[in-house]
Amino acid sequence: MSIYAIGDIQGCDEELAALLERIRFQPDRDRIWFTGDIVNRGPSSLAALRRVHAMRDNCIVVLGNHDLHLLAVARASNRREKKGDTLDDVLAAPDRDTLLDWLQSCPLLHHEPEIGFTLIHAGLPPQWDFTIAATAAHEVERALAVDPVALFEEMYGDQPDRWSDSLTGIERLRFIVNCFTRLRYCDAGGRVNLKLKEAPDEVGPPWIPWFRVPGRRSRDLKIVCGHWSTLGVFNEENVAGIDAGCVWGGRLCALRLDAQEALVQIRCAQHQKPGDE
Repeated sequence: MSIYAIGDIQGCDEELAALLERIRFQPDRDRIWFTGDIVNRGPSSLAALRRVHAMRDNCIVVLGNHDLHLLAVARASNRREKKGDTLDDVLAAPDRDTLLDWLQSCPLLHHEPEIGFTLIHAGLPPQWDFTIAATAAHEVERALAVDPVALFEEMYGDQPDRWSDSLTGIERLRFIVNCFTRLRYCDAGGRVNLKLKEAPDEVGPPWIPWFRVPGRRSRDLKIVCGHWSTLGVFNEENVAGIDAGCVWGGRLCALRLDAQEALVQIRCAQHQKPGDE
């Protein structure tokens, strides 16, 4: 059995098919961890979502910001598609509810102590250790199960920008969602900046990549994530980032988790010009 993590697909289904062939994925024995953002910006969101859904017994998907955006557009009355979205094929599909119900049931965090890895889409604020992160993820997952529309209608926004145990209600849920699905930069005190998307050499103090913040309480976790295409593939501070910007003309990457092997990469067509996250 092989276990691979695959970076952000963003509707690039042809590239996903080619990568699965390259790693010789066998659904009767192998498993895939997806870093989220299965859909949006690429040309084939529906095909990519159907392909991953068909693999659901052999894969783990954590939710990314584009996955949550799809759910909000589909299920919240006050949400509309944004410029550059490529979600119409999913929204018009006859099997949309089956696909969306499954996507909505996916977690924000997945941890397997047997292989020693934790899967998220974006990042963790420095105040969170594993216990806090897992508890926070479950709070949002519970909201998605109990009253998803209320979450979708209020989850957009950049505030609050710092974790506190005293946060409650939608402000608490919004901060949790933002960290798991949008986080790139914090300051040394744990305040998050959700607007910055550039690589670290283009960003000055006080902003630091979330995984480099001194004293980060999750530093003992081996984390696999995506989301940060301008940073590209990296492996430092116990964090492996595998979003190489497939939809922007970069690569789609697969990292083997149960063995030491070279990263497997597929070159991708440029479906959109780099810009919004």
